[in-house]
Amino acid sequence: MGNYGKGDTSWFTHDRFGMFIHWGLYAMLGRHEWVKQREEITDKDYQVYFDLFNPDLFEPKEWAKAAREAGMKYFVITTKHHEGFCLWDSKYTDYKATNTPAGRDLLREVVDAFRAEGLRVGFYYSLIDWHHPDFTWDRIHPMRNKMKPEEFNKGRKLSRYAKYMRDQVTELLTNYGKIDILWFDFSYPGENGKGHDEWESEKLIKQVRKLQPDIIVDNRLDLPGSGDIVTPEQYTPDKGMVDDKGNPVVWEGCQTLSGSWGYHRDEATWKSVKMCIEMLVNHVSRGGNLLMNVGPTSRGYLDQRAKDRLAGYAAWMKVHSRSIYGCGQAPAEFPVPADCRYTYNATTKCLYLHLFAWPFKHIHLDNLAGKVKYAQLLADGSEIKRREAGTAIHAALNSTSPGNALTLELPVLLPSACGDVPVIELFLK
Repeated sequence: MGNYGKGDTSWFTHDRFGMFIHWGLYAMLGRHEWVKQREEITDKDYQVYFDLFNPDLFEPKEWAKAAREAGMKYFVITTKHHEGFCLWDSKYTDYKATNTPAGRDLLREVVDAFRAEGLRVGFYYSLIDWHHPDFTWDRIHPMRNKMKPEEFNKGRKLSRYAKYMRDQVTELLTNYGKIDILWFDFSYPGENGKGHDEWESEKLIKQVRKLQPDIIVDNRLDLPGSGDIVTPEQYTPDKGMVDDKGNPVVWEGCQTLSGSWGYHRDEATWKSVKMCIEMLVNHVSRGGNLLMNVGPTSRGYLDQRAKDRLAGYAAWMKVHSRSIYGCGQAPAEFPVPADCRYTYNATTKCLYLHLFAWPFKHIHLDNLAGKVKYAQLLADGSEIKRREAGTAIHAALNSTSPGNALTLELPVLLPSACGDVPVIELFLK
């Protein structure tokens, strides 16, 4: 494993929650960001989207405000996705926003808007480029079934493309101030694939570390030792993630509000607000971050389905963010009750009990007897009464707390301030 430097993840493991933004020409097709590959669309047929790209309702300040209100502390935007289209005024290509009817550097406006709302800046940059004249044929290329490799690759030189990537990444890390995250995507080594040799990953990561030493880089360069974070996609690990030696790693799950990253007009698997909140809690309770994605429309606004989920996060985080920021996995000595998740803030010594299902009247917390000095409903700061073994509440029924458990006495009805996922804050002694 090579030594390629390390970024600063201290703020990252505190903030826990970010917004992913997938936006490009594919928003015009409105049927997934991989549409060019899935439907095997030629460059010639795809050109119409470039020629007509005109996000006339683009208002990044609204995106940024929605992200901040949702409790997100950083964002990552697709500066260039696999289709090769660039949101900024790169001097190394004509395939960029400034040459469309949009006519300007859209990335600059996004960065300025999110910075103004106090969010940290992250750039996604695709290693794949289905438009570049030096990008060669491979097993996932849109032309994989339409042209033979030797025919497609004639005149192409992948090393020139690798240099193009380094030049573009240099622009991104030079012209937009401090960048906190660089999210490369992705490698697929092996037969008819591309990995660290093809990307010249070692040169690329060294360039990145030279330009912005503190930047956080993901783990998708196919180069062990080059990444700061592990990035499970579209699934939630069932426990904290570790390296091959069993040591905990910094990780971030990237997820979608629906089943697509780019804007998908007809997508029908949108997650409920409750499920979205539970996903955030699940990630933090297992020591990870959540990067939740939105896919703006081609006209440049967030559609109502996305706004509704972000508003759900906003309402919940307004009163529950203390159980997210600065929190991570709880000590193993505290077993989690059924249908619940713990997060833990080691600095304040507060344990947060998230209840995915509201119990009737009480809940037993194993191994917490004698260890809690106060308990309250986090949403409104109202006390939750507690009792321990040997303290009968209804003596005739001999209803006592089991063994070393702490029993919390709960209201029958869940107060409305709690939203979809109530949280009880436990102040440890």
